[in-house]
Amino acid sequence: MTMLETPTPSRETAPRHRPGAGLAAGLVLLIGVLLVVCFFSITLGSRGVGVPTIWKAFTDFNPGSASETVIREMRVPRTLIGVLAGAALGLSGTILQGVTRNPLADPGIMGINAGAAAFIVFGIMILGVQDVIGYVWLAFAGAGVATVVVYGVASFGREGATPVKLALAGAAVTAVLSSLTSAIVMTNVDALNELRFWQVGSLAGRYMPVFWQTAPFIVVGLVVAMVTGRALNGLALGEDLALALGQRLRLTRFVMFATVAVLCGAATAACGPIVFVGLVVPHLARFICGPDYRWILPYALVLTPIVLLVADIIGRVVVSPGELQVGVVLGVFGAPAFIALVRYRNLAEL
Repeated sequence: MTMLETPTPSRETAPRHRPGAGLAAGLVLLIGVLLVVCFFSITLGSRGVGVPTIWKAFTDFNPGSASETVIREMRVPRTLIGVLAGAALGLSGTILQGVTRNPLADPGIMGINAGAAAFIVFGIMILGVQDVIGYVWLAFAGAGVATVVVYGVASFGREGATPVKLALAGAAVTAVLSSLTSAIVMTNVDALNELRFWQVGSLAGRYMPVFWQTAPFIVVGLVVAMVTGRALNGLALGEDLALALGQRLRLTRFVMFATVAVLCGAATAACGPIVFVGLVVPHLARFICGPDYRWILPYALVLTPIVLLVADIIGRVVVSPGELQVGVVLGVFGAPAFIALVRYRNLAEL
């Protein structure tokens, strides 16, 4: 009698586990969720609208219809700005955490918010700027100048702009600019009122001109950011291994921080300093797809707009017919998430 032997699966016949396929499917699912959230962002609010009204607003617009005007002039612009600004903040936080290897790094670490606020105060008091478009360009200029100063200060020395020096320089520049801004606004009530509203962070009152003026910068920054995954993986292995793999560390850091400056500057200019999403969402993306930045970046690209728009919808619904700024909502829900990052070490480690 012969024994029946179970053939060993060959390389060709053995089933292959492809985690990339699952991650790709998850990303497609998240894109679908984002589209659904965008739909609700357009329909929900103090004035609810239906699908027929939305369709008519784009195919047969009636300027005399309040609902159609709200859709075209308010809901669609704030949704588009929320998508772009969310994507920009998510990728900025991801890149900063990767390049500094600091799990608590967020866009504020580079003094971007402080620089934007300082320039807005300067514009209000010296230039007499009073409109949102003016704030956009002032905030963008301030964010850019602050980033250049931080990187320039951190670049002194033989090793160049190391993660520790960048964090220290960012903290120092933020402290100086925040102190100057506070000292100035205390002497000007108008500047204080305008800055107080802007600093909360909001998607309300942002119209299509704001979108068109910031979108080119954000799109370019997103394209550059999406190709940094391999470089971030190299930096995650440590500087010595990154050098052994052929990375030019100074050039890599410069490109990444320039990208962060463009993304954060444009997002902050569009909707003010939005808190927590740039800190929390990269960890959520890392928790879902692991340590590979080639997947973390696209997941953060999609997850952050979802979080931002959901927070904006909540702010519009819970106190209707008024609304809470998205920065307030994110602060309420982001604080527990921040505590979770501190308590659960495995989630916070890079």
